[in-house]
Amino acid sequence: MGLDDKIKNAAEEFAGKAKETVGKATGNEKLEAEGRADQAKADLKQAAEKGKDALK
Repeated sequence: MGLDDKIKNAAEEFAGKAKETVGKATGNEKLEAEGRADQAKADLKQAAEKGKDALK
């Protein structure tokens, strides 16, 4: 996994956590769900990159 990819995935995961937290704090279920979805997407990207690395 390239350093750029790691940084992008970590940033996406952090943004998702922030959205989820703000959504919980404000009672905005849609924002909370978006945050969880962003985190899941970042996790999938990280897993795919780790799989690519394992094949090398």
